[in-house]
This record gives sequence, structure tokens and C-alpha cells, in this order.
Amino acid sequence: MPVNLLIAAHPDDETIGLGGQLREFADLRIVHVTDGAPRDPREFTAKGFATREEYAAARRRELHRALAIASIAPERAVCLGVVDQEASRDLAGLARRMCGVLREYAPEAVYTHAYEGGHPDHDACAFAVHAACRMIASPPMIREFALYHRRGGKMITGEFADSKGVTTVVLSREARERKQRMIDCFESQRETLRPFRCDVERIRTAPRYDFTRPPAEEIHYDAFQWGMNSGEWLECARAALAAL
Repeated sequence: MPVNLLIAAHPDDETIGLGGQLREFADLRIVHVTDGAPRDPREFTAKGFATREEYAAARRRELHRALAIASIAPERAVCLGVVDQEASRDLAGLARRMCGVLREYAPEAVYTHAYEGGHPDHDACAFAVHAACRMIASPPMIREFALYHRRGGKMITGEFADSKGVTTVVLSREARERKQRMIDCFESQRETLRPFRCDVERIRTAPRYDFTRPPAEEIHYDAFQWGMNSGEWLECARAALAAL
């Protein structure tokens, strides 16, 4: 049976992107690039955790509870263990690791983030998947799920920045309720996930990106202290492309 592979930056990205449909994928495997826990103590102490490791472990437990609702066993989701907000620091290394992931699972299709400036880890994940697919003999089709981007100074959720080629899946009542229950499992992210909707999910075949150029006029993470700004990200991408 062909494998479907979902590669996400953080635990919960798979749920807000495709939670209503996850149960329908044949032989689904999930790979998270980061453990969801930033190094900055303010990020985890504000949520009641004494250490980064405790926060990462809590996020993993939340993920497993959410995936159980979609009938996905814990062993079908693995984590590369990169520190949250640091996936862009070694893009060449991440791309090489992604080559190993693709060779191990040999998926028919890989579902991942769009390159649209929502979060530096999202953009790093997109870079690594696309770079890896260019380095292997028989690459899978790359499909993208919509999470968020910035437009007019605001975060836009559940939509792509560019609507070309988008398939909008209207979720059934059962799927909407299931997705909401999955979202509710991520207790540590309650406020972060509040803006995300459960009625539709959007996917598309990935375009061919130029990772040496900004993905959009407005970069969402430039408005936050998420470990990297867009200028630094582009420097990392250009250096990685030269190394690869």
C-alpha cells in the first residue's frame, strides 16, 4: 500500500492543517521537525513548565492524545528533535536528514508547509522537503496544507497567500467535531490555536519555489521574536543552497 507522509514543523501543525482528514489517509506516517519547545525560558515558564524538556514532553503527550482521536497510533509519528524556532539554523543539514526520511518511507505523496512566511520553522520545513525531493531519484509529489500567513498587518488562518490551484475541502459535521476535539487536546497551545477554523481545510500541489527570494511582501514572523527574521532566514537559505 502506498505511504502518505506528512512532514510538519511542530506538533499541532498536522491537526490545524489536516486534522479533519487525517483519518482518511491510507498508511499515513507523520514526521515532526521540531519538538515544539523553544529554548527561551519565557516560552515554557509562562505555561507552567520548569524546563524546556518538560514542555517538549507535554507537547508530545498532547500530540498523541490528538492523534488517537484520528485513529493514528503513536508509533506512526516520529520527531527529528530540532529545537523549536531553530529549524532554519542548519537548512542544508535538515535537507540531508529529509533525504533519509524520504528514502526510508518512500512515500507516494508528502504533505507539508507552504513557503509563505508564516513561521521560520514552517519555511524551513518547506525548504528541506523541496531540497530533498530535488536530491533523490524518484521524488514524491509534494502537497501543501494551509496554516497561516500575514496580510494587511494581520494573521490570516486557513488560507494560502496565493489561491491558485487550491482545493477546498468542506468538512462534514463529524469531521469538524473530531478536529475540534483534536485541537482541544493541545492544552498548552489553547490561546495560540483559538483563531483556527474547523469547517474547511485547503490543500494544493506545491509550486516550485525560489528560496533565495522572500515568499511574500509581508512576513508574519517579522512581527515577533521567533528566533529569526526574514532577512536572516534568506541568508540561511542561500548558504544552504550553495552547500547542497
